[in-house]
Amino acid sequence: MIGDEVNPAPTPFAELNGLLLEIAAHAQRVFLDDLVGVYLQGSFALGAADLHSDCDFLVVVHAPVTAAQEAHVRRLHDDIPTRSGHWVHHLEGSYPVAAELRTLDGSGRPWLYIDHGWREMQWDVHCNNEVARWILRHHGVRVIGPPPEQLVDPIPPAVMRDGARKAIPTAISDIEGWVSLDQAWGQRYAVVMMCRLLYTLETAEVASKRAAITWAREHVGREWHSLLTRAMEGRTRGWDPDDRALPDEVTQTRAFADYVAGRSLSGPSA
Repeated sequence: MIGDEVNPAPTPFAELNGLLLEIAAHAQRVFLDDLVGVYLQGSFALGAADLHSDCDFLVVVHAPVTAAQEAHVRRLHDDIPTRSGHWVHHLEGSYPVAAELRTLDGSGRPWLYIDHGWREMQWDVHCNNEVARWILRHHGVRVIGPPPEQLVDPIPPAVMRDGARKAIPTAISDIEGWVSLDQAWGQRYAVVMMCRLLYTLETAEVASKRAAITWAREHVGREWHSLLTRAMEGRTRGWDPDDRALPDEVTQTRAFADYVAGRSLSGPSA
């Protein structure tokens, strides 16, 4: 069993800290010496999380998860959303194998994964990408285990830019595969995602939602400023299935995505 001291307050939220410490303690009991550590990536690592964020975590293990270990982990994540509280419905994370996490050679391999708000775990590649690795290496928050930068090798800037460039042309259709742009939350999400992809394309880094929009307002034409501002200000409205996007905002969002796609054709490549 790893002997590293547990970080008692990895986030500003006491309820969430309790859940993360429970996940860490559970992982220690289930994986024993196979546990490498428990970490946060995503918005909490980027320093921009709020009550509208989900909490992206990684439980890193030395060896592939066995059937018995999987059963224990599934029971925990099936139980958590049945409890009262806010953060019990906003956890999302994977159980990667350390050797697969270290380099991009491990990309495309499914890890045991719990989706945002779900009870049933899946084997999925959701967290197995260059973005999650970059955030973990540069900004990861340790719950327990060695420093996160020791777990991931440096990712070349060209890899980060190429990943964004490949994602941009299909970003809107990919988003519409799971949420409609006619839904206000989905429309705002699409605007923010295009800003984040453009930021990575031009900087080879990853920014939080708010930081990406702030950056975009300084690096795109003024004709887009109102759309970006409304997308960020609307964040406090959260998810509401009855909150419909204005048709003009949907049209502008699609136009903004086309603008970003056009910039991707001549964006930095090194």
